[in-house]
Amino acid sequence: MTSSPPDTGDTSTGHGSPAAETEITDQLVRDLLTGQHPDLAQYPVQQFESGFDNVIYRLGDAYAIRLPRRAAALPFILNEQKWLKYLRPHLPLPIPSPIRTGNPTSYYPWPWSILPWFDGTPVDEAPLSPSQAAPLARFLKALHIPAPANAPLNGARGVPIAVRQAINEERMNRINQQIDVITPEIRHLWNVALAATPDTSPTWLHGDLHARNVLSTNGRITAIIDWGDMCVGDRATDLACLWSLLDCRIARREAMKLYGNNDPALWARSRGWAIMFGAALLDTGLVDHPRHTTMGKKIFQRLHEDALTQET
Repeated sequence: MTSSPPDTGDTSTGHGSPAAETEITDQLVRDLLTGQHPDLAQYPVQQFESGFDNVIYRLGDAYAIRLPRRAAALPFILNEQKWLKYLRPHLPLPIPSPIRTGNPTSYYPWPWSILPWFDGTPVDEAPLSPSQAAPLARFLKALHIPAPANAPLNGARGVPIAVRQAINEERMNRINQQIDVITPEIRHLWNVALAATPDTSPTWLHGDLHARNVLSTNGRITAIIDWGDMCVGDRATDLACLWSLLDCRIARREAMKLYGNNDPALWARSRGWAIMFGAALLDTGLVDHPRHTTMGKKIFQRLHEDALTQET
C-alpha cells in the first residue's frame, strides 16, 4: 500500500513536498493501538511509507494503519471512513475499506484508520500487463455511477477544466523552463480539452487514480488504494488514469473501447486531466521527488505518442 503524491489543487507551487505537522513514530502507533484497539496491539508495527497527506504502517501480516500527517488530510480520511463501505460491494477490484477507525487523543490530533493489507507493488514500480485494460475499464464503469446528494465535493477534482486552467498553465510553463516535455502536441491536447463540452452527468470518482495508487503483482491489478480524494464530479478526472497506468497504446485504445469511446468531449477532457496530473507530479518531482518526475514524464510521453498517432 502507499499514500498520495502531490495534490492537483492550488496549494502546490513548485516548492516540493509539504512538511509533516505532527511526528508519527512507532511508539505513537503502538500507544494508539493499546488505547483504542488493544486486541491488535500484540502485532508488530512497521512504517511502510509516508506520502503527502498520510503515513502508512503495516500491522502484522493482515492490516495497514493510515494516519494523517497534516491537517489538510482530515476531510480525506473522513471521506474514506464514511463512504468506502458503501462503494466496496459494487466494485470488481479490491479497495481498502476501513476495518476499524481510531479517534484523536491528547497526543495525536486526528482520526485514523485500520485497513486490510493488500499485497502488491505500486504500478510505477511494477507496470501493468496490457491485458489489464479490460479489468481497469470494468472497474471504472462500475465506479462511475450516480452518487447520493450528500456525497463529497472536491474543489480540485471532478471540476470543470477551466477551473484548473490558471494553475495548470503556470505549472506547465514552470516545467518547460527545466525539461522539454510540454510539446506542441501536448499544448494542442490541452487546448482541445479546454474547448470540450463540460460534463453534465457527475458520478462517483476515485479522484487520484495514478500509478502510486494502484497495486500490481505479476502485471495484474491487485488493489485500488488511497481514496482520500473520492468525490462526485466529472469522470474524466479518473479516466486520465489510462495515461498513468497503461504503457501500451493498444491497451489504452482497448480500455477506451470497453469503457465507451463514443463521447469525444469526455475523452478530450480526460486527456486534459492527464496533463494536469502529469504537471502536478513534475512540479513537485523536479524539486525533491525523482519518483514523481519519472511518473510525470511517462504520462506526457504517452499523451504525446497518442497525439502523433492521431488517436485523440
